[in-house]
Amino acid sequence: MKYSKIPLSQTVVTLCKTHNVKHIIISPGSRNAPLTIGFTHDEFFNCYSIVDERCAGFFALGIAQQIQEPVALVCTSGSALLNYYPAISEAYYSNIPLLVLSADRPKHLIDIGDGQTIKQKNVYGEHVLYSANLKLDIKDKELKTAADDLPIMRSIENKLERFLGLQKDIQSHNESEIHDAITIARLKSGPVHINIPFDEPLYETVDELSINPKPFSISDRTEKIDEFEIKSLLDVWHSAKRKMILVGVLQPNSIEEQWIQELADDDSILVFTETTSNLHHPDFFPGIDKMIAPLEEEELQLLQPDILLTFGGLVVSKKIKAFLRQYKPEDHWHVDLFKANDTFFNLDKHIKLTPNTFLKTFLPQVTHHTKSDYKTNWLKVRQKRRKLHDDYIKTIPFSDFTVFNVLLKSIPKQSNLQVGNSSAIRYTQLFQLRKDIAVFCNRGTSGIDGSTSTAIGAAVANKLRTTFVTGDLSFFYDSNALWNNYIPRNFRIIVINNQGGGIFRILPGHKNTENFDTFFETKHQLTAKQLCEMYGFEYVKATNESSLEEVLDRFYNVSKKPKLLEVFTPSTTNDNVLLDYFKFIK
Repeated sequence: MKYSKIPLSQTVVTLCKTHNVKHIIISPGSRNAPLTIGFTHDEFFNCYSIVDERCAGFFALGIAQQIQEPVALVCTSGSALLNYYPAISEAYYSNIPLLVLSADRPKHLIDIGDGQTIKQKNVYGEHVLYSANLKLDIKDKELKTAADDLPIMRSIENKLERFLGLQKDIQSHNESEIHDAITIARLKSGPVHINIPFDEPLYETVDELSINPKPFSISDRTEKIDEFEIKSLLDVWHSAKRKMILVGVLQPNSIEEQWIQELADDDSILVFTETTSNLHHPDFFPGIDKMIAPLEEEELQLLQPDILLTFGGLVVSKKIKAFLRQYKPEDHWHVDLFKANDTFFNLDKHIKLTPNTFLKTFLPQVTHHTKSDYKTNWLKVRQKRRKLHDDYIKTIPFSDFTVFNVLLKSIPKQSNLQVGNSSAIRYTQLFQLRKDIAVFCNRGTSGIDGSTSTAIGAAVANKLRTTFVTGDLSFFYDSNALWNNYIPRNFRIIVINNQGGGIFRILPGHKNTENFDTFFETKHQLTAKQLCEMYGFEYVKATNESSLEEVLDRFYNVSKKPKLLEVFTPSTTNDNVLLDYFKFIK
């Protein structure tokens, strides 16, 4: 096996292997050559070459999102690692473990005008959980010239001993920093940065390792249950007649069925679920905006909970945020192993457990279900909303709303659905999805910048077929995502092309002016057809409901290439259809 001759590179690669970091996403460069040599010559690692670092960052994010283990990014020095920043911030706010391994110039070459150098130390600031800055190895020639460099020493033996001791200290420091960084990424589930200086020559290899890292223990994540805290919550829980549970982003199968059923059996509990919660029960309340948007003042007061229990990641629905900020519960508890956001400005308990651990600890101690008509009354409202939803769809012209109604029903069974941000995820929230579909979306920072790259990374990591639904601006923004040699043949992209940023037509503003069209909606005439030809995708399109249904009949069939469906909708119709929807269901 080939190894880089540089001990520091050997150390990084060896410790990644020790920590079972298997997926390595490499962007080409020279300064990171020692790492590239080490990773790509070891069959333990799954190595991917992604040229565009921004796409590489989100591709890694998609893999880590699926496997829930650290995924490594390797880049050269200079601006390369800055291009990871959007993915790093998404990983930070979505609790996804990423490991950035950035090659750097030696310290004496920083800020002297040398090429491809920036201040890389701690470059990600507060958006990483840990920043490790490794030390440069002492080179062989420095040991050989130690006598000349240190004339105050009495003998060459003493000089060499000092240099060898210094190198030992450097090696110990580097091993400790790498170990700490990877451990934190895994245990705290977030991004970390390891900055690695290399001096030339960079491409020399050896057949045997020159390092032997000291053994260390790899910690496991543990949960500490505070029984006193649990008991203190029970009294409040038993006395509350209106309990609301709001669930944001969750991995599929995060909560055992028996606890889901236990929540559903309690008439004093309303469970509002986001599409990204991957939580289903016939008595739960998906389609939050559909429930809340039409409510009048008196109805909102009746919905106001005594207790709000939240878990999962960030919430999409602006309407539930506005409601809970105005109609505050008496108590808000958030269950999460890592952090609690005071989204509704009323947080008074952060329970540091996973949702499943909390529920299996808490619910068996609930002695009785409080008598209440809270859930039964709102189930009647939900039934009416669903009826009006179906009635409205029969009345509308072809639009984004129509497209989502058709395509969400077409998603293959037992598959993953990746959804782009902005209007795509908001439309998806209005519809009920089958239990066998797992839904993912980059809601940490809610940006449109890397949705396609994330979906492709997820499709590579997960054996289930993946369908990605996105808007046109998000798709074209991240078009370099298709510059990727690892896309599975069963991967499907559906682009809803309404020739601009349609969501801005829904928001307050002066529509149909040249200023709005250019700087807000950003109207365009682009199509994905040429990109598909360049990157080897099968391309199909639809321009009305009948052609959409016809195309979808065969879109998911086995193929030799991944496929992209582009659906063209009228840009000036979509906003009115959506806004009228909320009036209709009222």
